[in-house]
Amino acid sequence: MDKNDIAVKVENFIKENFVFDNSKNLESDQSLLDTGVIDSTGVLSLIMFLEETFEISINDEELVPANLDSVNKIANFMEKKLS
Repeated sequence: MDKNDIAVKVENFIKENFVFDNSKNLESDQSLLDTGVIDSTGVLSLIMFLEETFEISINDEELVPANLDSVNKIANFMEKKLS
């Protein structure tokens, strides 16, 4: 699975579960935390989705904004985990 496929899956999950205003665009580099798209509880849901969908395990030390704060960062992180 390439980075674009990962990004599409992640973006769809976020839109279906966290973006309740369909008029707002979700930019791939947009901070999910700073813009309030996802809160701390949402991060837990996102992690569960990533682990189940991509059949990986995310370690505590990997739970940092550099890996999880935007669709692009998540896609890059997942691409590395899957390689």
